[in-house]
Amino acid sequence: MSTLLLNHADVVITMDTTRREIKDGAVWIRDGVIEAVGSSAELAMYAAKADEVINMTGRIVLPGLINTHHHMYQSLTRTIPGAQDAELFAWLQRLYPIWAGLTPEMIKVSTLTAMSELILSGCTTSSDHLYIYPNGCRLDDSIEAAYQIGMRFHACRGSMSVGESQGGLPPDHLVEAEDFILKDTQRLIERWHNPERHAMLRIAVAPCSPFSVSRDLMRESAVLARSYHVSLHTHLAENDNDIAYSRAKFGMTPAEYADSLGWVGEDVWHAHCVKLDHAGIALFARTGTGIAHCPCSNMRLASGIAPIPALREAGVAVGLGVDGSASNDGAHMLGEARQAMLLARVGHGQSAMNARQALEMATLGGARVLGRDDIGALAIGMSADVVAFRSDTLAMAGAAVHDPVAALVFCAPQQVDLSVINGKVVVRDGHLTTVELPVLIEQHNHFARQLMI
Repeated sequence: MSTLLLNHADVVITMDTTRREIKDGAVWIRDGVIEAVGSSAELAMYAAKADEVINMTGRIVLPGLINTHHHMYQSLTRTIPGAQDAELFAWLQRLYPIWAGLTPEMIKVSTLTAMSELILSGCTTSSDHLYIYPNGCRLDDSIEAAYQIGMRFHACRGSMSVGESQGGLPPDHLVEAEDFILKDTQRLIERWHNPERHAMLRIAVAPCSPFSVSRDLMRESAVLARSYHVSLHTHLAENDNDIAYSRAKFGMTPAEYADSLGWVGEDVWHAHCVKLDHAGIALFARTGTGIAHCPCSNMRLASGIAPIPALREAGVAVGLGVDGSASNDGAHMLGEARQAMLLARVGHGQSAMNARQALEMATLGGARVLGRDDIGALAIGMSADVVAFRSDTLAMAGAAVHDPVAALVFCAPQQVDLSVINGKVVVRDGHLTTVELPVLIEQHNHFARQLMI
């Protein structure tokens, strides 16, 4: 049994059912689970019992942020010349040949790099969509990295099965046989998936996109996922070319295509949905289908502005995703929440989203999208995933005095000062404790150069 008391926070943002914001707040944790949240005075009796007490004076405490969409291997190919100014399809066609050089060690190192970046930005749970497996790469390589760094992880077994010769976008040599995809996905679920509450690892079934897999694989993937009660994930309605491909190839909108294959429901979440129409929004709301909103990537690739206010108004589950580091070139979850708020205002008006709504998407929204009732809030019985940002930095000067909660989103993105994942301190005083960053960065840069040779 291990116990931890976080006390005297400037404010604790609970995201509980009443959205309490507790001044001089405290959180009491036992064995990776939150047992009490309240004022420091109310929780003072725990100080003498705790294995460790951390004074949170000068810090804003909130639930760990949740990243619902990423391609961590792409951190090796940020700012690649020839892909910097491309839209989605051209961007992919530039990068596919480079990704063909990936190795298992590259997958592990790039995953550690991406997870380090996420954790230092306030993220405690992340999904990752790995859909390319050259040279013996396996999803297991990513999973082993997650265990090493201590991040809560939803590992998505992606796939591509329709190459250029069959009308798909990826080169033929990068696609896999569909029988093997399904068999390997089953292996991963049986080997790694943990359905229990507070699980540190879950597996999702994730064919890449309508333009890289067949209808049969989409259908069979849904059958497989539901037979094991795991989630489904893919890309959908990302830009105009995506819509045009769906109409030309299938005679349907992307939402209609997803519906025809059983890819709607509370166990499904789709990335982007920038071009989701009114009928699609109604379908997702009716069926409980979730969305990973990736504002930075959508801007980077000029995909458009997703109809997030309309989706939230309709009751659709919406979380945030940093997307692949090559289509965002960064992975800062607090920064992603800020961009979500700003982009909503650019596209839909000044009142489209406020700071607290952005934080809600980054916490509770992400938990709902991933099908979890144990993360996203600081409340009794929830997983002990807690982060803290300093309120006394230069970037927060003045702002944290007036409204420290809003300051987290309105001001320049901060680096996390403390991160507790599953009750264990992973970042202390701004320093990641589970990996040696200088060594990791050196390895990562070596592999990034090697890919380009």
